[in-house]
Amino acid sequence: MDNPARPAIFTGMDYDLIIIGGGLNGSAMALAAAQCGLTSVVLDALPRPTREDPDFDGRSYALALSSQRMLDALGLWEALEDHAQPMHQIKVSDGRTGDASVFLGLHFDSAELEEGPMGYMIEDRHLRRALLDAMEGTDKITARADARVTGQTCNPTGAKVTLSDGTTLTGRLLVGADGRNSGAAQRAGIRRTGWDYQQTALVCAIAHEKPHNGTAHQLFLPAGPLAILPLTNNRSSIVWTETTDRATAINALPDEDYLTVLRPRFGDFLGDISLAGLRHTYPLNLTLANSFTAPRLALVGDAAHGMHPIAGQGLNAGLRDVASLAHVLAHATKRGEDMAAPAILDRYQQWRRWDTATLAASTDLFNRLFSNDNPLLRAARDLGMAAVNAAPGLRRGVIREAAGLTGDLPDLMR
Repeated sequence: MDNPARPAIFTGMDYDLIIIGGGLNGSAMALAAAQCGLTSVVLDALPRPTREDPDFDGRSYALALSSQRMLDALGLWEALEDHAQPMHQIKVSDGRTGDASVFLGLHFDSAELEEGPMGYMIEDRHLRRALLDAMEGTDKITARADARVTGQTCNPTGAKVTLSDGTTLTGRLLVGADGRNSGAAQRAGIRRTGWDYQQTALVCAIAHEKPHNGTAHQLFLPAGPLAILPLTNNRSSIVWTETTDRATAINALPDEDYLTVLRPRFGDFLGDISLAGLRHTYPLNLTLANSFTAPRLALVGDAAHGMHPIAGQGLNAGLRDVASLAHVLAHATKRGEDMAAPAILDRYQQWRRWDTATLAASTDLFNRLFSNDNPLLRAARDLGMAAVNAAPGLRRGVIREAAGLTGDLPDLMR
């Protein structure tokens, strides 16, 4: 009787972690792992000059206070602080394009928090640069640009990946940080649940005459929300949601015509506005991995969950994934456990899955509730926002939730 085939045994691992994806979450994962004494290789499909291009992404991020704490714990905040704009207030309004009678539904003030600002706005170009520089200064991290993964194998002893140039690498744990169309998840047979919103985000930076005083605005319009988020030096980041057909037409316009369409939506409360950088567009969808883990594999960031930017929590959710996975790995290592054993990875999944599913459902509900001009829904949502605004305890709870200060926080976010 023939012996059944046994899985290959990987010995003499090249790294503790093989991280597929060199974006923000992948880089943060490598730095968090390095703090735990773990080695990693970061495989980025993009060339290094593309990542270093200051116009590469164009987005800005609303960092929750817990995310800022994490970046500080990773030694990044000193390089970022001068580029970070504190958010002191958030104002949420319900309106129509060109309608001056906008309903101010919610007003959140950081004075209601003992910890300080609710969060910070930071541009992608500064955050990305700080992460790249920090990885270069850490001998526990090997960064490989232009590295395309064509195959992966995981077994009870470790993981192996094959690159397009034929190189093979082995590690104790594979981390998928490669975005909403994660190849790491697909190769592991992890399916996804989600749908397309038929919406596109138009993203740019705007310069304006009057100071924003650290106030973020979220204006709900029938086609989708318009976020006006404060940046340094009298600038604001715009995340402007339109139907995909309409967004395509707007983005094709010359700059001045683009601003002509934006002005009635933006309003004149900050004076005259002008473009302060390149314009970008991003299609919007919801996509959740049906499992955040597989044998010797963990997914973080958009590889695990991609959601609507309506609450500005996408990067924060990804950084909490990273902090939670690092926490689980560090504590398992201290106890002498196999950090990539199924029971250990289950701890990570149980920690993060409910939180991200709840957040995804909430952003989906808010987008559907507010991206319309139904008079009954408009009346209901305006009454709801007024009720929250009138209840100090409830409002403070919402502020603490947005700042990332609730729930069971991983070590890096405490």
